[in-house]
Amino acid sequence: MDATVTRVWQLAAPLAEHEGIEIVDIEFRHEGHRGGKVLRLYIDKEGGPNVDDLSRVSHQLSDLLDSHDTVEGAYTLEVSSPGINRPLTRPEHFARFVGKRIRVRTRDMIDHRRSFLGILEEVLRDGIMLTQEGKAYQIPFTMIEKSNYEHDWSA
Repeated sequence: MDATVTRVWQLAAPLAEHEGIEIVDIEFRHEGHRGGKVLRLYIDKEGGPNVDDLSRVSHQLSDLLDSHDTVEGAYTLEVSSPGINRPLTRPEHFARFVGKRIRVRTRDMIDHRRSFLGILEEVLRDGIMLTQEGKAYQIPFTMIEKSNYEHDWSA
């Protein structure tokens, strides 16, 4: 994890906890044709964050980051909801979605594939167990490149 992201996470975590909000993910990268830097926080809470939550956290976090001179140079701060198909980036995120359908992309091949879409059966100490089309796959956290909950629109 990038040093800036680590520092932002350390500063933002107590603020989010105080607000009853969970930090889902933090991104810091260059975007656009001019290479502007964007610091993006995805936050969530039971029932989903509303516009007031996003605005309040954005203002409080902006003040906090400025007072600690956390991000070098100019950047844009964005605070948003992770959306319905929210990313799963930490073991505790996966735990909330046991029994649900998730999508996982791995860094390397597992059983001749890198892409999985199935039911999250279990969160293990060092990975997850997912079933796809009746077959179980054990995927270590260290192998997961990207993963997210896949909402079942037919339910």
